[in-house]
Amino acid sequence: MNKAITDGLALMPPPFSAGLNLWSREDGLPGQGSYAGQSNAAFVPADQDFGGALELQKTQATQKLRCFQQIPMQPGLYLLVRVRVKCISGAFPSVRIAAWAGRSNGTNVPGVVQSGPSQTLTQYGQVVEIAAIVGTGWRSGVTMAWGASAAYSHIGVDLTGPNGGVVRIDDIEIEDVTGFYLRDIFDAVDVRDYGARGDAATDDTAAFAAADAAAQGRTITVPAGVYRIAGNLTINNPIRFQGTLSQPDTVRLALTRNYDLDTYTSAFGNELLGFRKALQALFYFTDHVALDLSDRRIDLVEPLDVAAISGLTTFAQRRFLTNGQLNAVAGPGWDTVEVTSGATYSPANPNALTAVANVAAIPVGSRVSGPGVGREVYVTERNIGTGTLTLSQPLWGGAGTRVLTFTRYKYLLDFSGFEDLSRFELDRLDLNCNGLCSAVMLPRVGLTLRIGDCVFNRPKDRGITSTGTGCQGLIVEGCQFWSNEQALLAQDRTTIALNVNANDCKIRSNRVVRFAHFMVANGGGHLISGNHFFQGDNAPSGIRRAGLIITQTNPRLTFTGNYVDNCFIEWSNEHDADPNFTTGLGYGNLSIAANHFYASGVAPWFRWIVIAPKGSGHFVQGLTVSDNTFRAINGAIDRVDVVDTTHGTLDYSRFRNVNFGSNAFNGVSQIAMNPLPILHTQNTEAATWVVDGGPFMPFGARVRNTQSLVADGAITNASGVVQYVMPFVQNEQGTDRNLVHVRWPVAVKGKVLATLRCDVPT
Repeated sequence: MNKAITDGLALMPPPFSAGLNLWSREDGLPGQGSYAGQSNAAFVPADQDFGGALELQKTQATQKLRCFQQIPMQPGLYLLVRVRVKCISGAFPSVRIAAWAGRSNGTNVPGVVQSGPSQTLTQYGQVVEIAAIVGTGWRSGVTMAWGASAAYSHIGVDLTGPNGGVVRIDDIEIEDVTGFYLRDIFDAVDVRDYGARGDAATDDTAAFAAADAAAQGRTITVPAGVYRIAGNLTINNPIRFQGTLSQPDTVRLALTRNYDLDTYTSAFGNELLGFRKALQALFYFTDHVALDLSDRRIDLVEPLDVAAISGLTTFAQRRFLTNGQLNAVAGPGWDTVEVTSGATYSPANPNALTAVANVAAIPVGSRVSGPGVGREVYVTERNIGTGTLTLSQPLWGGAGTRVLTFTRYKYLLDFSGFEDLSRFELDRLDLNCNGLCSAVMLPRVGLTLRIGDCVFNRPKDRGITSTGTGCQGLIVEGCQFWSNEQALLAQDRTTIALNVNANDCKIRSNRVVRFAHFMVANGGGHLISGNHFFQGDNAPSGIRRAGLIITQTNPRLTFTGNYVDNCFIEWSNEHDADPNFTTGLGYGNLSIAANHFYASGVAPWFRWIVIAPKGSGHFVQGLTVSDNTFRAINGAIDRVDVVDTTHGTLDYSRFRNVNFGSNAFNGVSQIAMNPLPILHTQNTEAATWVVDGGPFMPFGARVRNTQSLVADGAITNASGVVQYVMPFVQNEQGTDRNLVHVRWPVAVKGKVLATLRCDVPT
């Protein structure tokens, strides 16, 4: 590299033939004295060795010669200064290259060496070349290193030693030798040196590979141009782009030392294309497990089909997409596809629809809605030849042919093209849907996907959707879900934050604002903890909707430490092809513990825990509701629990292992408790005492057992004589079978402490 050529720098000082007034006898600064008219200096036009030369007699201890011209200096610029001299008479002096280093403000650069090595002349007429390198950096061979603050110099020579000698000095030459240090300064390999053309037509893949092989840790530079890369390319050394790459969608670029969004954006000249290529590389060996978006925003006009981008359908290695924003921009790519078709359903084939009209028009991943269809049922497979669809969940409405609606939402990140994707993580992402699209569709099958510390901003329809078992072991934690429907009344909202179908999900410490529902949960073994989801509105005595919807009767689910705000838990069997109970387990394996339940301005018939059976014969077997706080303000509610009998009721004769206790109730007219300790006072003598525990029994259950009965004080007859007798009890008395009859052998009065149960405790 020669900056005199590339940057147009004027580096050569004037020849002596141009006039000695151009040469200073001091430091070369403006106003200092020149050699013009000096008795000890003259221009010799015809020297036998030099041609034109300056003849100078040494009269001072240090005889200075500097050009008035400012020779520019720049960071990274290195100048070789050379001069030929000879002594023609008198004492032999010493000669050295010397200069005055100037800063941009006109002052001398302090503390730097401003002269080169000195050489003594020893023979008259012998031509000696003196040289030194001037530069900004402390590099090998640089005798005058001035640092980055040097802006210019006045270059020349010094004569030292004894006075009286006469020397002749040839014109001083300055050569740009920055190229000597180019490798040390930039440590660069240019792809053009290995055959790259950058003409957008020639395949430069082999040239890039050759440059990478030669780099050996040095930086590969890609000058301006468009370089066509026709094959997969891995670069194992640092790389810097001025030019851009042209590459087919199916061809990969793996930058193992610059795996970041900025480099990929530079490589392809487009942020979205660079992101797609970086995301593609994430699924292959890149020495990195995370694609860091570096706090950047990427605008999307259509969904990112991640499986199509990667070219894979299965992947099971840990990978991260982290630290940035995906931002939906309006366009037709977000348009929802909706198809209405007739289809036939049979509970004998519970996850299939047959004889589907216009099946080819129904996209895989569509949500199914219509009579007898539970919430969050999706199409997982389509067979056009047989006219059938495979569903994520059975339908509860029984056999028959019906008209159904199939709705395919569009998602910022769509993983549904993966047949199996495991251990993929979304971390610290702002999924900015802007009311245009949904956020994340999970793969059809997967294991231990994680979505953490993300913000789901205004999804149009769904936050996180599972259409199959890609939610197995799903972890969603520390996320915020902001609805696009916050201004609507609760009953008018349609958006859902997330749903799951498979087992063992961990949904923790999320904040969910004003969706139609927080979560629709099928599967079992879920841990739902520390979440705050609120779904209220400003309507007086407003309608509230379910926050958590559990669609399996025996979910093995722990719900603890959550803040349930102006919504409720709904427990149903709406994903059951045969909704009537025949065999198996009842509603059970559910623990609701240590949560805050809150409501404001709701109607008295609002409830926080709702069991909504589809079909007959269902019962509760294994339910714990304990250590919760229930609080209603701006109006009291009747109670916290209820059975929704719209499509079925419960068999109260089969309740087992129900623990409903240690809860706190505020603004609740009637508490619920099981087992129920109740103090009954009989003020008049009677042989049968009627103990009413019915209002306290959860879900309107019967009083099936009296667990204990203890007399509180003396039991006396009409004469006031203490009776030492033991009564017996008759449970399930009265029209609603929620009374207990305590039977004595004689009419007595007094107090008993009874512990009543709605269940069989074992």
